[in-house]
Amino acid sequence: MSEARKIAAILVSDVVGYSRLAGADEDRILARLRALRSDLIDPTIAVHRGRVVKRTGDGSLVEFSSVVEAVRCAIEVQTAMLERNAGVPDDRRIEFRIGIHLGDVVQERDGDLMGDGVNIAARLEGICEPGNICLSEQAYWQVKSRLDIAINDRGEVQLKNITDPVRVYSLQVGVPSKAKPAAPTAPLILEKLSQPLAPPDKPSIAVLPFINMSGDSEQEFFTDGLTEDIITDLSNVSSFFVIARNSTFAYKGKPTDVRQIARDLGVRYVLEGSARRSNKRLRVNVQLINAAEGGNHVWAERFDREIADIFDVQDEVTRRVVEAISGKIGEKKLVARSRPSNLEAYDLCVRSRGKCNNSRSDNSEACADLERAVQIDPNYCEGHSNLAISLLFGWIVWGEPQEPGRAKALIHAQRAVEIDPDDSHARRILGCVQLYERNWDEAKSQFDAAVRLNPNNADAVVWMGELQIYLGDPQAALIDCGAALRINPRPPGWYFWIMGMAQISSGHYEEAVASLSREETYGTGSREHLVPALALAGRVPEAQEEARLFLAGNPNWRVGDLLANSPFKSPSDAQPFVDGWRLAGSPE
Repeated sequence: MSEARKIAAILVSDVVGYSRLAGADEDRILARLRALRSDLIDPTIAVHRGRVVKRTGDGSLVEFSSVVEAVRCAIEVQTAMLERNAGVPDDRRIEFRIGIHLGDVVQERDGDLMGDGVNIAARLEGICEPGNICLSEQAYWQVKSRLDIAINDRGEVQLKNITDPVRVYSLQVGVPSKAKPAAPTAPLILEKLSQPLAPPDKPSIAVLPFINMSGDSEQEFFTDGLTEDIITDLSNVSSFFVIARNSTFAYKGKPTDVRQIARDLGVRYVLEGSARRSNKRLRVNVQLINAAEGGNHVWAERFDREIADIFDVQDEVTRRVVEAISGKIGEKKLVARSRPSNLEAYDLCVRSRGKCNNSRSDNSEACADLERAVQIDPNYCEGHSNLAISLLFGWIVWGEPQEPGRAKALIHAQRAVEIDPDDSHARRILGCVQLYERNWDEAKSQFDAAVRLNPNNADAVVWMGELQIYLGDPQAALIDCGAALRINPRPPGWYFWIMGMAQISSGHYEEAVASLSREETYGTGSREHLVPALALAGRVPEAQEEARLFLAGNPNWRVGDLLANSPFKSPSDAQPFVDGWRLAGSPE
């Protein structure tokens, strides 16, 4: 092939008033330009991995694989020129105008570049003020969070010979930006979590996975379900701080030092126990430990009941823990949760928990079990909620056809909230479904309700963060991620998936690579976002390899799916993800 199309960051520069300067003393101006190129411009381009495509007398056309590198190069050159022009008379100063655009270009066999990507950069340079840098909107969105110089939004500008208006941003080198409130980035959040966590100023507790004493590994799911339900019941006590299930289950099967676990998770109390289930009987042993006071036992009890009384046992354990920690219940009203009326439906639902995140086959199995559960018990709130999220993940994560799963997900999510409007989990699931229905206001309303009903619902908090990404506010998303990680400091991988997306949207590409490469999430569907993170960080060969691995498992995927399947309210907010994939050479 004699030519190839690609996405590139294009920088075009020229000297302001070159004809006037050359007319006054051509030999001197040429000598000064050659010196600038040899000791400032070319070395700076090389440091930022740029390629000089061609020079046109006083101008240059330079290609970069990363907009970040192109803008850093331009800022360094313009800053150096401020210093070099200090004390030089106005009529003898060499000043540059620079335009930068991220767009589609055609590379000829000889390496020359052509196309709209080049033309727009050249037109931006032409309208730039001396000593400044003009960016197109596509370029600006890649670097906006990294800029500490003054920015002038010039709005939509009709550039010469360019069909559509282009939104233009002018960077005023040498003028500091106004201070912005800082948002936590992943390294700061994770560094904080790697340090000892101080218990909050209210009763705080972690519930460790109960031990299965049945002698039957098949009952493991039941014991885990009992633990999860007690965590949920305690987390609904608004005056308590309760560590999320995923973080306590990280200690399952490991030697138990409750004092160290309490320090790791930043809580005062730890609840541990065991359960034995037979055909008709249930025996549960529970003990509450004050880990902050040397591991003293605060309360312990054994419950020996009919298996049908399992939900009464859960309620009683919750009530006794609250009383032991904070005295009589008093104002600390326990939230009554909707319970299933059939133990078979309960077993099917408990077996399905978390499977939607595992694999396509696990998710399909969960859907089948949950369909059966809600057939047995049509008024089972959690059954409907979990079926809704499994149906949703079927098409947004695991590549299942959108219909009929999409429509069914909304029906079951709405049914769950209809059954129990005070169930935080049901509200969160309905928010997830509404988000992918592009009902952003309704999604926010449901997430708000989920957190209001249960401030310990870390999953609802982090999903609120995902909503903020799609609404174009990645800084708010990072704050939500930080809040969720305090409640759930050992989270599932999809927390880091959401954090990585927020970092891409806010221009923190290397941080996004770190989040999306973590063991918890690497190799999952989050690879779809690791690819643009690597490409935008300038690590294109690595991005291409990750793209190859992703496409091997998703052969029909196209970059257009990013816009079709992701609920960005404004297409411009999706642009970094699209641009990153195109830099990696994605299929269109």
